[in-house]
Amino acid sequence: MQDNGSLRLFRRGPAAEVRLVILVLAALALLITDARWQTLEPLRRAVSVGIYPFQRLVLAPRDAVSHVQYWIDGAAIARTEKEALQRQRIELAQIATHAAQLSTENEQLRRLLNVAGTVTQPSVAVEVLYEPANRYTRHLVFNKGESSGIRPGMPIIDEGGIVGQVVRVTPYTAEAAMLTDEAVSIPVQVMRNGLRLIAFGAGASGKVEVRYLTEDVDLEEGDVLITSGVGGVFPAGLSVASVDRIDHDTASGFAVGVATPLSHPERYRHFLVLLVENTFGAPGDAEGGVQ
Repeated sequence: MQDNGSLRLFRRGPAAEVRLVILVLAALALLITDARWQTLEPLRRAVSVGIYPFQRLVLAPRDAVSHVQYWIDGAAIARTEKEALQRQRIELAQIATHAAQLSTENEQLRRLLNVAGTVTQPSVAVEVLYEPANRYTRHLVFNKGESSGIRPGMPIIDEGGIVGQVVRVTPYTAEAAMLTDEAVSIPVQVMRNGLRLIAFGAGASGKVEVRYLTEDVDLEEGDVLITSGVGGVFPAGLSVASVDRIDHDTASGFAVGVATPLSHPERYRHFLVLLVENTFGAPGDAEGGVQ
C-alpha cells in the first residue's frame, strides 16, 4: 500500500533572532582575531586582488572624465602662458628699443652741448615735430618758435655743421628749410685755400652744388666747404659739405661742384638754432639766405 506522506509546505529552521545573534558573535570573533593576531590578512589580500578589476571598471568613467578635463585645462594653461610670454617678449623689445633710442638721443644731445660750447652765439635747442609732406621742398617743423627768441633767417646746426635755415615762425613753432632745399643758398669757402663760393641746395638729390665755376677754379674732390661769414647770417667756420666731384660743361664753359652735406637732419631729432642778431638773410637776400 502506497504511503502518501504529507507535503512539507514550510521549511522549518532556526529563528531569525538566533541567526542574527550567531552572525554578530561570528563578526565579533573575527574582529577580535584580526585585531590581535592579524590572521585574516592573507584573506583580505586575496579578496582585494579579486575585486580590484571590478573597482577599476567602476572608476573608469570617472578617470576618463578626469583625463579629458586635465587635457583641456593643460591646453588652456599652455595657451595662456604662450600669450603671456609673447606679450612679455613684445614689451621687452619695446623697452629695449626705447632704451636704445634714449641712449642715441642722449649721445646726440651731449654732442650738441659740445657744439654749443664752441660757438659764440647764443642758441636754443629744438626738437623736430614733423616733416611736411612735400616732394618739392625739404622742410622741418620744430617745437619752439617766436616765444623762444627764434626769428626767420636764423641758422640751424647739429654736430656735423649747418642743417638749414628758419623760414617761418609762429609763437610756438618754427619751420626751417634744409641745406639741400633748392631755395637755400649759403656763402661758403674752401677750407684748404680760403676760396669763397656760394653753395646752393640741389633739391631731390640731397646734395649741395657750387655753381658757375670757371675751368681753372682751385676746387678739388674731397675739399671741405665751411661758412665764410659773408652776409652776417651764418657764423664763419661752420662745416657745410664735402666735395664729391666736379662736373665740367664744355658747352657753357662753367663747372659745377657737387658736395654731400656734413650734417644729418634725417638721423636726429634735436638741433640748435643760433640766435644771431643779424638775420637779414631772410627771403629775398641773394647772399646767404632763402631765395
